[in-house]
Amino acid sequence: MDSFRTLSALLLMTAVVVFIGYSMMPSLPTGFAFAGPFRPASHLQFFHDDTWVDDQGQRQVSQTIFDEVFRLIEGAQHFLLIDMFLYNDFQGQTPEHTRPLAAELTQRLIAQQQRFPKMTIIVITDPINTVYDGLSSPYFEALRDQGITVVISDLDLLPDSNPVYSLFWRLLIKPFGNRQVQTLPNPFGAGRVSARSWLRMINFKANHRKVLIADQGNSYVGLVTSGNPHDGSSAHRNVALRFDGPAVEDLWRSEAAILALQGVTPPVFSTPFSNVQSPTVSHTIDVRILTEREIKQALLDQLDSSQLGDAIDMIMFYLADRQIISALKAALRRGAKLRLILDPNKDAFGFNKNGIPNRPVAAELAETGIPIRWCDTHGEQCHVKMILLHHKNSTSDIILGSANLTRRNLDNLNLETDVQIHGPQTSLPVQEAVKMFETYWHNTPNRQFTVAFERYQEPSRFKYWLYRFQEATGMSAF
Repeated sequence: MDSFRTLSALLLMTAVVVFIGYSMMPSLPTGFAFAGPFRPASHLQFFHDDTWVDDQGQRQVSQTIFDEVFRLIEGAQHFLLIDMFLYNDFQGQTPEHTRPLAAELTQRLIAQQQRFPKMTIIVITDPINTVYDGLSSPYFEALRDQGITVVISDLDLLPDSNPVYSLFWRLLIKPFGNRQVQTLPNPFGAGRVSARSWLRMINFKANHRKVLIADQGNSYVGLVTSGNPHDGSSAHRNVALRFDGPAVEDLWRSEAAILALQGVTPPVFSTPFSNVQSPTVSHTIDVRILTEREIKQALLDQLDSSQLGDAIDMIMFYLADRQIISALKAALRRGAKLRLILDPNKDAFGFNKNGIPNRPVAAELAETGIPIRWCDTHGEQCHVKMILLHHKNSTSDIILGSANLTRRNLDNLNLETDVQIHGPQTSLPVQEAVKMFETYWHNTPNRQFTVAFERYQEPSRFKYWLYRFQEATGMSAF
């Protein structure tokens, strides 16, 4: 009887603890999971960073995205907002020389603040850059010294992507905070951090956005990208879209939600966003802003409506979401043509990865007849997140930005921003995105971007069910 009472008491205590723990887990705050309407835009430009192997077997790199970011910074006089996930010089075990993007961005922001002292500059970022309060960032300190607002997103206010572990962390680790002590190696680069940095990291969630908003005198432009101002990522392949018009105000509204969540008062603009007007010249492209789960919904709407005569091309760093995978299979059955280019998930800042999730997912999709090629990576990552949807009525939709096609990125767990454009297939940004895809798919005599599916084909049932478990539970970094 005593044993029964003891067991009952333990079960009751466990139930109470679990109930209390889960009651502490937040839902997505208001202002997020945003889907703006399609807005007219007249000046759109598609950018891409490429890495390839030439005919001499040497790796070559061509970058344009952050050159454009820096140009927009130099053109701003009143307002700049940058929201970037990775903003640091961590390189992991990467042995090669990398571009110092973190230092370049910092220097340019400081120079612009000094040039226009009354200018408002806001930097929003993720606590990964301080290893979750385990290290100080010299870049953030330098920005703050110049009066630039630096907002490190409070991830505790977001839903938990790894709920089993996060329950433990919220109850037993979080109340004690963190300190800058040198207990364990920095998981991302040089230096040492506390054990609590590691324990907080395992929550596996992030402000994963990559966004810029800047005035250009009497107008505003927006830029959404998959790239980060991160030295270790400087050779990655990425894409970006710059645009104007009223969609920029929608982008600002989505970013202002982060400031409100952090208790930061939004600035008062000398040129109000309410003055952003539709283009006065004729436009051919419409743009809309998507964040969090609305990215997934927009893509599913496109995939579910695809049919014979339509074509779907995708370049993706992580593909794991089960609804997206099912929608791709269904589109193929309805007669749509599909081509996928995937990162082989083997390179991560000098460390080797195990191919999850892309290799087991690719094996599953290849069985249906979907053509697949792999990015040919040599230390860098094919970090692109872009879907091209070509309709038989000669229009196209393109969705690109920060979001991988995974549960973490698409189910209101991470903060994400994508942009969707719609217009004729003859429009310049569509043509440029198509040209990039075709170049990757077919290669050229002196530029190898991709390799055949067989190169990394891996029909492992163990890895397949491991991926399914990790995707379902959140016990993964993808």
